[in-house]
Amino acid sequence: MADTVETAPDMRTEIAGIRMKNPVMVASGTFGYGPEYADLVDLNRLGAIVVKGICAEPWGGNDVPRMVEVRGGLLNAIGLQGPGVDGFVKTYMPFLRQFDTPVLVNIWGRDEAEYEEVAARFDDVPGIAGLELNISCPNIKEGGIAFGTDLTMASDLIRRVRKRTRLPLIPKLAPNVPHVGRFAKAAQEAGADAISLINTLPAMVIDIETRRPVLANKVGGLSGPAVHPVAVKQVWEAAQAVSIPIIGMGGIETAEDALEFVIAGATAVAVGTANFTDPTTVTRVIDGMVTYLKRHGLSSITELVGSIRD
Repeated sequence: MADTVETAPDMRTEIAGIRMKNPVMVASGTFGYGPEYADLVDLNRLGAIVVKGICAEPWGGNDVPRMVEVRGGLLNAIGLQGPGVDGFVKTYMPFLRQFDTPVLVNIWGRDEAEYEEVAARFDDVPGIAGLELNISCPNIKEGGIAFGTDLTMASDLIRRVRKRTRLPLIPKLAPNVPHVGRFAKAAQEAGADAISLINTLPAMVIDIETRRPVLANKVGGLSGPAVHPVAVKQVWEAAQAVSIPIIGMGGIETAEDALEFVIAGATAVAVGTANFTDPTTVTRVIDGMVTYLKRHGLSSITELVGSIRD
């Protein structure tokens, strides 16, 4: 009797026309621009790379200190330091084009016009698979109100950027809103091809000896395991409101963490803060998800998307 050959589960997925060999990507701001991790992780194994945020021109970010570890995660106020569009395209894209892995660029601006400009400048750059729109930035024309926490501003921004690019557009939603489903639906109606969530949660750490905030910026964004249950809930809520794909992220350290997002309704996931503590996390998550599918007799990762039971 011939031995039975076990067929590996199909891990392929697609986000807004972006074909990925598996649903596990790396989150913006946690993986640099690719070269920083290339000696530690096989970039060809990743579902996608989402590079650190880019605005129109080089930007130095916030003053230091701008990172602090907390129980269950990390607080950061890097301030979106980056080389600008031209610097990124010249310095990093030749390297990233070597790999069989889609590249998504996280973009941001200080006002609507800068967002539009950045999107348009990336539109014809070879090797860019899509744009992740960071709408958690403060709108300087509106007194610093974050685009992502005002439903009207978020919708208007997405609609304006949509008109300036042919690339898949993936707004990254802010978590600090009362009903994320409403923002997800508004994003879809404004022209988003997919959404990603969650971004970091606004937070603060105080040094009780000096009675001063630890971060130079005073407040920062909380990420890591502490935000995981919040993120799962918000992905589930968003999935009830939209028909476009969702990329879930927040505190993923294991395959089990990632699978929660998929079952809640995410088509793909992104590993973030864990990249700092263990750069092999993303490959362990991929392997663990394959093992889970085999154990449950599932032939494809797509069978699991939104399979949560009452």
